[in-house]
Amino acid sequence: MQSKNASSTNSLNGRVVVITRPAGTASSLARQVRVRGGVPLLLPGLSLRGVDDASVAGAALGDALKDEVLVFTSPAAVRFAARLRPLRTRAVVFAVGQGTARALRRHGVVALVPEERQDSEGLLEHPALSNLRDRRVALIGAPGGRGVLREQLAARGARLRELHVYRRVAPRLLRRHVAAVMALPSSARVLLSSAEALEHLRAQLPPEALARFCAATAVVSSERLAEAARAAGFRRVLVAASALAADLLATAAK
Repeated sequence: MQSKNASSTNSLNGRVVVITRPAGTASSLARQVRVRGGVPLLLPGLSLRGVDDASVAGAALGDALKDEVLVFTSPAAVRFAARLRPLRTRAVVFAVGQGTARALRRHGVVALVPEERQDSEGLLEHPALSNLRDRRVALIGAPGGRGVLREQLAARGARLRELHVYRRVAPRLLRRHVAAVMALPSSARVLLSSAEALEHLRAQLPPEALARFCAATAVVSSERLAEAARAAGFRRVLVAASALAADLLATAAK
């Protein structure tokens, strides 16, 4: 039964909502889909793994926690870092988005977040990051990605160290995943907040399943992802206000 707290304007009315978040990280979003009357389908576009040498990474994290500024790139960065050692620091801490900030609060760390856009560009607009000349800054996340934070923090004069506490790898799609995609109705919504996840799904789904996948409506968290979704074959694309679950689901209800 739908929660009385869920707005009727955000009701999903039985619509299938495909969640492409990394394996093992989608349970909260799936619950929110159900609360709004939707049917969640978990189709992981990524799998997250720890680093190969935890002792080396833990020592490096210990050094990074002594820096002046810490930037955590995702909730996964927080989770994997906390497995290496307690996140005790006197640094000014920044989080790329509210989800990352919530993960940090669970470990007793209060972080500054973007004031509007919940992404790297939004964080870079924060006034406290405008001038980093000669400040020791640690960027904590995973290899790969777009490199926007890395480039801009260095360009602003930071003495930057980049610390990888986990890895993003291709997911393992099973026959049940493919069968579920083949059964997708055209009214389904596909939530996308990672171009890398979308690329993995494009590579792994058989052609017929990929065509059915792209026949649904993509709900994306940025104009950049809207372009990637159209390039992948989606004809219908809706852009949410941010990557926050509430914004994605409000757009999925349209």
